[in-house]
Amino acid sequence: MSTRSLLIGLFMAGVGFAAHAQTSSGSMIDPDAYHGLAADRRAHQVGDTLTVLVTETARATASANTDASGGVQLGANAQYRNLGRNYALGFNGQDAGQGNTTRAGSLQAQLAVRVVAVGSDGLLRIHGEQTVEINGEKQQFALTGMVRPEDISPTNTIFSNRISEADIHYTGKGDISTAQRHSILYRITRWLGLI
Repeated sequence: MSTRSLLIGLFMAGVGFAAHAQTSSGSMIDPDAYHGLAADRRAHQVGDTLTVLVTETARATASANTDASGGVQLGANAQYRNLGRNYALGFNGQDAGQGNTTRAGSLQAQLAVRVVAVGSDGLLRIHGEQTVEINGEKQQFALTGMVRPEDISPTNTIFSNRISEADIHYTGKGDISTAQRHSILYRITRWLGLI
């Protein structure tokens, strides 16, 4: 058998297979798995991933000033046989107080999350976790929330302030985190109001 005959035979077998695939499913392309070269790569279905750019900054300030003052004056005048006496008694009180509290926090990170469900309204429920351990110090980062598909950028990223019902947790475990915790004796005396 010549090479030419072999090539013609392989070509005919390929055409026959393609014709069979086309007639059995109606198309040679699976529409659920196909992505064209110019197709939108943004997450839109369960299992798709996207990157969340976490840029959370929180700052709260509260202040209070109080000023209070009061006074009571009592007076009495007594006369006895050409002798006059004046008596007086007075109380004055003044109180002033001032308090300020400020709390600030900032978190910047990037986290890849996965679409875990698609709601009937088209919202995507996302969830992602990340754990990093450096020198025995473990940092855990978790994020869940709801995303509108139109808020996802063409680069398949979204800012955390565009996530509704966002639940962001950033915790640490290790020697540094343990050193920052108060001792049990301190916490008990604080709870009792002794310090």
